[in-house]
Amino acid sequence: MSSSMFVRKGDKVIVLAGKDKGKESRVLSADPTKQRLVVEHVNMIKKHRRPTRTQQQGGILEVEGTIHVSNVMLLCPGCSKPTRVSRRRADGKRIRVCKKCGADIDK
Repeated sequence: MSSSMFVRKGDKVIVLAGKDKGKESRVLSADPTKQRLVVEHVNMIKKHRRPTRTQQQGGILEVEGTIHVSNVMLLCPGCSKPTRVSRRRADGKRIRVCKKCGADIDK
């Protein structure tokens, strides 16, 4: 298992598989060790919360669950199409590049 992923927090992605197939949304968090992402409004699960001192109101909350990184594809900010990612080096940094239009994804 690799500790590096082609998707990062804040990227816009499209879901390729599962109950939310076709949805476009932003990545809220990424866990490279487990290869999982939390994507906004995707894979919504219900969590049962009991009332605590800080949160007086208990109940059933809907929160985003994780989704495997293989089930999403990055949307290029330049051409706004789903794309694979290549990498190139510039000034000692790795920059992600769109395979379709060749634009830099990292600014």
